[in-house]
Amino acid sequence: MFKNLFSTEKKPSTKWEELTQAGDLDQYDELSVDKPVVIFKHSTRCGVSSMAQSGLQREFERIADKVHFRYLDLIKNRPISNLIAERYHVRHESPQLIIIKNKKVLGHTSHSGVSVAFIESHLS
Repeated sequence: MFKNLFSTEKKPSTKWEELTQAGDLDQYDELSVDKPVVIFKHSTRCGVSSMAQSGLQREFERIADKVHFRYLDLIKNRPISNLIAERYHVRHESPQLIIIKNKKVLGHTSHSGVSVAFIESHLS
């Protein structure tokens, strides 16, 4: 049980697109005009982040068609996380969800607030 909980191995859902380049943020802003873009910032070294990831994966199907979901591995891509904080004026936290709609932050949460229910509460 603890081996899986604290694993440093990245295990995003196959339906989650990984954010690996800062230039992708421009594309995400454009996508957010169509439907919300959700960025999940995840630390593979953090137990709380791993639990949040598991919860999102368990209930992801409820929102799969309603959002563009992006996964950011903070260990591999911390500079991108810093850019997100600067660009969207949201303090860096981990784990963290940031919901972007029409190129602006619609909502954000971290730690125990990271859930599919939080995302659903921001969908209209």
